[in-house]
Amino acid sequence: MNVATASGYLESLLHGRLQLPASQLAWFNRLRADAVERVGAQRVPTTRNEEWRFTDISPLIKLPFQPVYAASNLQAAEVEHFYLDPAAPRLVFVDGVYAPQLSTQLLSPATDSNIMITNLSAAVSAHVMALEPHLGRHAEFHNNVFTALNTSFLHDGALIIVPRNVSVDMPVHLLFIATQKEAASYPRCLLIAESGSAVTVIEDHVALQEGVYATNVVAEIALADNARVNHIRVQRDSSQAFHIASCAVSLAQASCYRSTSITLGARISRYNLSVRLTGEGAECTVDGLTLIAERQLADTHTCIDHVKPYGISRQSHKCIVDGAAHAVFNGKIIVHPDAQHTDSTQSSRNLLLSGRAHIDTKPQLEIFADDVKCAHGATVGQLDSEEIFYLMSRGLSEMTARNLLTYAFGAEIIERIPIASLKHQLEQTVLERTQRN
Repeated sequence: MNVATASGYLESLLHGRLQLPASQLAWFNRLRADAVERVGAQRVPTTRNEEWRFTDISPLIKLPFQPVYAASNLQAAEVEHFYLDPAAPRLVFVDGVYAPQLSTQLLSPATDSNIMITNLSAAVSAHVMALEPHLGRHAEFHNNVFTALNTSFLHDGALIIVPRNVSVDMPVHLLFIATQKEAASYPRCLLIAESGSAVTVIEDHVALQEGVYATNVVAEIALADNARVNHIRVQRDSSQAFHIASCAVSLAQASCYRSTSITLGARISRYNLSVRLTGEGAECTVDGLTLIAERQLADTHTCIDHVKPYGISRQSHKCIVDGAAHAVFNGKIIVHPDAQHTDSTQSSRNLLLSGRAHIDTKPQLEIFADDVKCAHGATVGQLDSEEIFYLMSRGLSEMTARNLLTYAFGAEIIERIPIASLKHQLEQTVLERTQRN
């Protein structure tokens, strides 16, 4: 990638930024200005960068996608097939722009009315004390050009604040819909779970039609002491799209974060998940499934960072790769010197369905404490011939046996999603994509 070309690409994107009025809060303007400065000081990563050596994103800079600022005129009938059943609190963003006519904030009568589920731009002025310590503080943008770009475009976004000792019974659905070709969107999510609170959030990226567009997502999730967050992330963008995303999670003492990430769409996608267990006794479970085919490239990078003692982390990531697709998984676990009695395991299991499919997997452990229990493992292969033979001996054809085993491999991750309607949608998708004639 030509450096001058890459620099011009970044400059062209910044020209499309929405200029905020001077009356906006100084800290918010300062945050955006700092991000703009960091964009100017960085370059689009190439395969020469170690963290990007398997993922060539040079096609991304050939089209200087511009953001959409016009409000959407989509009606509920056009997108209701994406809604959850039963109805849940829902924030909808169309090409990055908040769509109030498609959003709801339904809560049960027993739920605390102080829960905040709203558009970020509507809350910036009124909730400075709650937002300033978190917005732009967890997702590092000084050395990540895509996070810096997203932060420089800060305006609309999903904001959830769950008050102390409040449990939200219904899942909160954050629905990001892509509708326009050659457009760029910069979805932003901020979830603040105060002490003793609990919430399930579904971050759902979908497309109304096939087309080339770019999505650059940043999510920040902060858990206070004893908070519990279940974060379900589904990426089912157009098969021609670009999807670059980062999620930064901070866990305080005895808090618990559970993540299930499903990657199905996009021509080129990259997901960076960073989880920092900053409090003693914090726990996280990170599950992921990548299901791709044809010439898709899906890259998942995770870092689970144990800072304090008695932390627990469990990670299971699976890839099913068909056609000439390429999946990448890089999972790092760091155990700091003060993080004694850490208990951490990581598993990367990968299934190749064709001779042209390709998987690069790299589980990593960096341990700087001596009283820990840590393990990791990775496998890459095809379907087990003995399992196929066993099913055939029970009367199934070879193709049916292969289809059943492939589906079961992916459905194991889907099964961990607690929302029945979403789980059913995803099971049907996995079933359709893993069946061969």
